[in-house]
Amino acid sequence: MPESFDTVIVGGGPGGYVAAIRASQLGMKTAVVEREHLGGICLNWGCIPTKALLRTSEIHHLLHNLDEFGLSASNISFDIEKIVARSRGVAKRLSGGVAHLMKKNRITVIDGHGRLAGPGTLAVTDKGGTTQEINAANIILATGARARSLPGMEPDGKIIWTYREAMVPDSMPKSLLVVGSGAIGMEFASFYRDLGAEVTVVEVMDRILPVEDAEISALARKAFEKQGMIIQTGATVKALKTKPDGATATIEADGASREISADRVIMAVGIIGNVEDIGLEGTGVVVDRTHVVINEWSETGEQGVYAIGDLVGPPWLAHKASHEGVICVEHIAGLDTHPLDISNIPGCTYCRPQIASVGLTEAAAKEAGHDVKVGSFPFLANGKAIALGDTDGLVKTVFDAKTGALLGAHMIGPEVTELIQGYAVARASEATEAELMHTVFPHPTLSEAMHEAVLDSYGRVIHF
Repeated sequence: MPESFDTVIVGGGPGGYVAAIRASQLGMKTAVVEREHLGGICLNWGCIPTKALLRTSEIHHLLHNLDEFGLSASNISFDIEKIVARSRGVAKRLSGGVAHLMKKNRITVIDGHGRLAGPGTLAVTDKGGTTQEINAANIILATGARARSLPGMEPDGKIIWTYREAMVPDSMPKSLLVVGSGAIGMEFASFYRDLGAEVTVVEVMDRILPVEDAEISALARKAFEKQGMIIQTGATVKALKTKPDGATATIEADGASREISADRVIMAVGIIGNVEDIGLEGTGVVVDRTHVVINEWSETGEQGVYAIGDLVGPPWLAHKASHEGVICVEHIAGLDTHPLDISNIPGCTYCRPQIASVGLTEAAAKEAGHDVKVGSFPFLANGKAIALGDTDGLVKTVFDAKTGALLGAHMIGPEVTELIQGYAVARASEATEAELMHTVFPHPTLSEAMHEAVLDSYGRVIHF
């Protein structure tokens, strides 16, 4: 007889394993089906190892600017093999940690590829080709997504890379073309530029980091170009020809074409949901542009089948997947939980300078009909930033003029990926400008710029 569970999650990434832990906490007999790595793409081939790489490139940058701090060093060099090894070691350590969490929470981990095989049934095929069936009252699909490719420009793993190959280079390219300027594209552009590669970024939209506030995007471009990056916006890659030692891209912009040559090309043009071969055929599950359609409780059109994370709608972020998984499981358990408000999900880009945001951009707030109050505060007027020697960037806040609600917050500069959570808490708790103004921010900290930006929105800025 097939083994039975209350809840089975297909995929052990940040959505799946967190959902499993919460299900176990709520007394459900739980299993996770994972075909590759516990921790998913994020932990093994995404968020975590890329941050390890970016830490290295940040240190490399600092070592070449020691004179600002009264220090000196000579013969500075790097070993790309050791850099990659450290990154992979970080990922391996955390993947092992997820395995420990599964054991600690009495969650059954089944190695293999899971497919829906009828109501309440999942067929799991292991690497040896053996298939077993398991039963579950609730099945949560958390199969994630993979890199999107452009027709005729498919990654070959040698010259044309996806994020996977970009994380484990066997040698340092002298020149790099990055196609796409979202978070993934700009993080890799930043990493390779800080290690000395000549980097060109091509973006089809009229600005880089197009989901960010326009003012932040403009400041980011200025910072990247100051570092020596070449950025081409409003541009399309029409052709990409490879040769043994590199590639030549034909770029079209403003009605004119030109060619760009590079040792390597990184394709960072979005993602595709992993909807294939998971048994959706003949079910009530609806797929829209490679992503599963769900309601506010992560329910699909098939009774007892749910979906979370990158498999469903944007934003495609690990922390969104985790929270989505918790809400889904708590709804299954009958708890009085709340649907996910995606406008309260912070987004972070860990390039240099860092970029972070939550809520509406200034333009989006106006388009939504809000009468807005907007304020900003530059890090060049922040004592801690000056002491750190990192003063580029600013904090920007957008408020509703009538209600005082914080509509959005946008940052670029030192450690803003750590700071943004303060505004995320404010939005989640429905704080107004009054609560934020009366909050005492410690001195000297970078967070004081957050306070000053709020004050500036209401004409009360102190230090600028």
